[in-house]
Amino acid sequence: MGFGHRRMDVEACGSGSSVDADDKVEVITDPLSIEQKVKKERSREKEKEKTKLRERHRRSITSNILAGLRRYGNYNLPVRADINDVIKALAREAGWTVEADGTTFRSKGHSAWMPSASGSTFSSGHYNYPQKVLMSDMSDGDIKPAEMIMTKDTFLSKPQSQYNVAGLDHSSGEYKADVNGKFWQEEQMKQFVGTTLSSRDFLGTPYIPVYVTLPLSIFRDRNQLLDPIGLRQNLIELKSSNVDGVMIECCWGLVENDSPHKYDWSGYVKVFQMVQEADLKLQVSMAFHECIESDSDIIIPLPSWILDVGRENPDIFFTDRQGRRNRQCLSWGVDRERVLKGRNALEVYYDFMRSFRQTFECFFENKTIVSVEIGLGARGELQYPSHCKTHGWIYPGIGEFQCFDKYTLKHLKSAAEARGCPEWGRAPLNTGHYNSGPQEAFFFCDGGEYNRFYGRFFLNWYSQMLIDHGDQVLSVANIVFEGTKLFIKISGVHWSYKTSSHAAELTAGFYNVANRDGYASILKMLAKQNSGLNFATFEPSQQENFFNAQLSPAGLQWQVLNGAWEAGISISSSNVRPCYDRDYYIRVLADAKPFDDPDGHHLASFTYSKLSQFLLERTNFEEFKHFVSCMHGFGLV
Repeated sequence: MGFGHRRMDVEACGSGSSVDADDKVEVITDPLSIEQKVKKERSREKEKEKTKLRERHRRSITSNILAGLRRYGNYNLPVRADINDVIKALAREAGWTVEADGTTFRSKGHSAWMPSASGSTFSSGHYNYPQKVLMSDMSDGDIKPAEMIMTKDTFLSKPQSQYNVAGLDHSSGEYKADVNGKFWQEEQMKQFVGTTLSSRDFLGTPYIPVYVTLPLSIFRDRNQLLDPIGLRQNLIELKSSNVDGVMIECCWGLVENDSPHKYDWSGYVKVFQMVQEADLKLQVSMAFHECIESDSDIIIPLPSWILDVGRENPDIFFTDRQGRRNRQCLSWGVDRERVLKGRNALEVYYDFMRSFRQTFECFFENKTIVSVEIGLGARGELQYPSHCKTHGWIYPGIGEFQCFDKYTLKHLKSAAEARGCPEWGRAPLNTGHYNSGPQEAFFFCDGGEYNRFYGRFFLNWYSQMLIDHGDQVLSVANIVFEGTKLFIKISGVHWSYKTSSHAAELTAGFYNVANRDGYASILKMLAKQNSGLNFATFEPSQQENFFNAQLSPAGLQWQVLNGAWEAGISISSSNVRPCYDRDYYIRVLADAKPFDDPDGHHLASFTYSKLSQFLLERTNFEEFKHFVSCMHGFGLV
């Protein structure tokens, strides 16, 4: 019998069948029909993926719009704003009243967007925040709202020639189109915005100190200076640029390398003396981590006696799910475990900082040392080493949780028992691998375990371990460095910021998901310890920004900076990639001194990373000096 539609009559069912003679049972065995079903299913799956990509792209555009409105338009938008918040803000600015239920009507007596007798759309009222104006497709003197951000006060206070605007009559406080009735098209508007930013006058703006990081290559083996004469000359050159000072890492592996309590500060004493002689200030970093300088292939590991302890007891280091150890820093699980030659980690850190304070007391007294940055993890940053290249991580992978050493797992089990759920005393296993995407791991995908009862418990505990570590180390640091401003460092983990789970941030210890601010508790801890924050964002390329709809360095930076300013915390920044061109410096200046911020927020300081021969080359150094002048409030970009 061939393939096709087979019909079974009642006779084929046997005499005992209850099927009537007129009833027919049709069985479909046609392989073409099955193939069509498979094709339809595949087509539906492809359409779902396309829909997801379109949605991610839409979210990316929305995020950029929100960032621009907050940053340049001074719109008071919530952190988790949606399109309704934007529409309300624009409507209110245009003179409409928007009630809580969305009812909208024009406010009486408001004429911000009503045409005047002269054809201008602006009245002569005063505005304290930027207004949005479209200057394209104009005729008969009409101006319509659009995508360009300018302020009325800015136009009135700057020379007309500075903006390359022909035909603007601002003598009466009104804006008119030129006699031809046409203004710039889209490309000309972009050039206008760039010209405005690059022509910004920084005279009289807040003074922001600038520091330059000294490279690790100034030292050779045994904590000795490699080229003292060359270093002294470089410091003199830096002073000629009017920088405020230099930043230097005090590497644990250089100072306390051989045995516990045996500190060798000889190399740093010479450097500090040279800095003082050059009339520069000092920022110092307590580097309780493996120090790496990739461009010069320099690696200063943890002290040899710590590594010896680690060979016998590898659980003093952070450990991933596969059991691989990260020897860049000590696990936070040993902060109060006496496994380091009779001391716990907090006691080791305290003794190191106390030795530093005693050795360099005179530099504190004469105010040469102005601040101390406390290293709190790998690369000196307060975050788990979840994105470790030596373990195979490649940007922009989500990374892995680092909580599988026995001391950290003991903390987790205790927390689960205290919660009344001892079965939760384990780390999740369905989290993908270092280079997974957020949707490729069940724990992090949309609707995944991260947002269920166990997931929320685990992430709360994991992030609290990070906060407790910072709190405890800063507590002992405040005892040692009383009277000196302390800072901690955090890098922006932004490459899954536009997903619901923020997977890369979760593995790093920042419980910052779509419905939770993961940095507020860190900022609260810093306020308690009277400490500042050094926040550095990784700078993706333009191509990465365009093609990766998940990353958002600007969105993350806005969240952290504004949260810190609202909490009254001093916030500094530093660059990640060495750059020497003016466009880069303009971007730094725009972040350091937000344009027309009514509260006058700005960075407490900026640290340039790092001193090199490329920086000191004539053209590069001239650009750098001009940048320093603008940061100090004395220059025009």
